[in-house]
Amino acid sequence: MGSVQLQDFVAGLVGGIASVVAGHPLDTIKTRLQAGQGYGNTLNCVLTVYRNESLAGFFKGMSFPLASIGIYSSVVFGVFSNTQRLLSQLRHGDPAAAPSLTDMTLASIVAGVISVGIGTPVELVKIRLQMQTQPYTKANVKLNSTAPGSPVYRGPIHCLRTILQKEGIPGVYRGNIAMLLRDVPGYCAYFIPYAMFCDWITPHGSISPNLFSIWVAGGVAGAVSWAVSTPMDVVKSRLQADGVYLNQYKGTLDCMLQSYQNEGLKKSCQEDQKVSYVLSQTSSVVLVRAQLL
Repeated sequence: MGSVQLQDFVAGLVGGIASVVAGHPLDTIKTRLQAGQGYGNTLNCVLTVYRNESLAGFFKGMSFPLASIGIYSSVVFGVFSNTQRLLSQLRHGDPAAAPSLTDMTLASIVAGVISVGIGTPVELVKIRLQMQTQPYTKANVKLNSTAPGSPVYRGPIHCLRTILQKEGIPGVYRGNIAMLLRDVPGYCAYFIPYAMFCDWITPHGSISPNLFSIWVAGGVAGAVSWAVSTPMDVVKSRLQADGVYLNQYKGTLDCMLQSYQNEGLKKSCQEDQKVSYVLSQTSSVVLVRAQLL
């Protein structure tokens, strides 16, 4: 059992790092579409970022999640797997027993809650670095010492230190409620479909799912998860990007209301959801592929 526990954490570590490397350019486009202005659609956003910031613009804010997301994913996957085994031990007397739907749901909820405590500062710094050179409407911005479009932060450490100095600990956890509302249902919508699809498409008689089963199940689970998570991911991104140049939102509910009033439900999610879908396929496949280690 000890080796299996270690394998879970290693899978999360390797998969998390791989998902950042493979998916960060898409994540940058998604964040710009969610929280930025003037991009219109996905293609225009890609062209604008490349024209204004070259290829490096797609990798803004990558260093901090690359250094921390491995630990983050390791903890999330490890917590999910160990919680699931603990529940199987308590309910069935055998940690290796096939988990019930209730067990997977509870384990997903625990993993989602844990992810917020670790992941909020990571995503905050990533988004602030991704958004600090995107265009803002000058009429809506009260200029301080830094004009819109000019870099505010010199790097992830400077970004985190600046947020702590100006906003304190609450500032570091800005968007945590939206992230909680994203991750708890999001992990339920990921882990449960993944387990179900793995079980359905794994050939009878096989002890563990093969590579094809893992890829298909991971892709489907990722798509389902992002379909559930995208609305709150938009709110989280806007809350965390808010504060680079101005403070537009008073909180999670205010951000939801303003987004709905200004854009409606469909418009505020449709463009970035296309990118989120592709991102989910990339991230999910590399994450679950690591389970073969």
